[in-house]
Amino acid sequence: MIRFGNDSLFFLFLLIPAAVVFYFYVFRWKKNAMARFGNMDLVKKLSASVSRKRQNFKAILIVLGLAFILMALVRPQIGTKLEEVKREGLDIFIALDVSKSMLAEDIKPNRLSKAKHEISSFIELLRGDRIGLVAFAGEAFVQCPLTLDYGAAKTFLDIMEPDLIPEPGTNLTEAISVAMKSFEGQERKYKVLVLITDGEDHGDDVLDITKAAAQEGVIIYTVGIGSPKGVPIPEYDRFGNKDFKKDRAGNIILTKLDHVTLEKIALSSSGKYYQSVTGETKLEQIYEEVSNMEKKELASMKFSQYEDRFQYFVALALFLLLIELFISERVKTKTEWRGRFE
Repeated sequence: MIRFGNDSLFFLFLLIPAAVVFYFYVFRWKKNAMARFGNMDLVKKLSASVSRKRQNFKAILIVLGLAFILMALVRPQIGTKLEEVKREGLDIFIALDVSKSMLAEDIKPNRLSKAKHEISSFIELLRGDRIGLVAFAGEAFVQCPLTLDYGAAKTFLDIMEPDLIPEPGTNLTEAISVAMKSFEGQERKYKVLVLITDGEDHGDDVLDITKAAAQEGVIIYTVGIGSPKGVPIPEYDRFGNKDFKKDRAGNIILTKLDHVTLEKIALSSSGKYYQSVTGETKLEQIYEEVSNMEKKELASMKFSQYEDRFQYFVALALFLLLIELFISERVKTKTEWRGRFE
């Protein structure tokens, strides 16, 4: 099977018919110019040493050389190469709060957008660790199971929005429970849960489930996103007009970071608590911590990789252009002595 590494450059092949047209008009212009110079029979005798066939052949070589150069630029890839890849790392779940309170704008543009940006940056740092995503609000579910496909994980991350879970609230207990059940393997280590939320827990027994997770070897890092000061939760109508969420009495509901609960969760599971503020990426600090942990072999697989073959086309192009360079347009002509005055 043949594929091309730079197939977006195929438009450059338009240069080939352009070159053919160019040479056609150049040769035609030369012929007309010679006709204007004088009598054609006399001009032919004067230019008898110039070979029209060689001129045409040199032009063909240049056009073919250009074609092979363009083939090299689109990087044809033929055949496969087998490589054995061993990966060592940790199983990491990131549980992201997608409740309405995460739309608060005390962190620009809002808490949820900031959290998703940090998670995306965190995924880019991973080298062999499996990553999974849990979305939670009033309930929780696995958005992306543990995977080594970081591109797929980012795709699932992009669609994590408040409308994903209809149940309102922030149930940290459910988030930890779902993540704990989704880890693979019986080892009581190699498991990390990163919990990103504003911490306004509406569930029960969060410390009990945290201790149960710790007994299973799950280390929980908590990231509090938002400010401890109360801020309103924005809402938009179908026309895009902005308002704020209100209770039944018409009072504006305020949401604020509950860092106390998040600190307790982290301490109960041998993890750490971080508070994310504008301009700082706390997940980078978490990555530095987990990268020093003991790792396990997560996958050992063989995969096919296409091999570049552009080198052959470069060699052919150079070969043709060198031949063109050493071919002369002139040929040796033999003259026969017919007398002094003939």
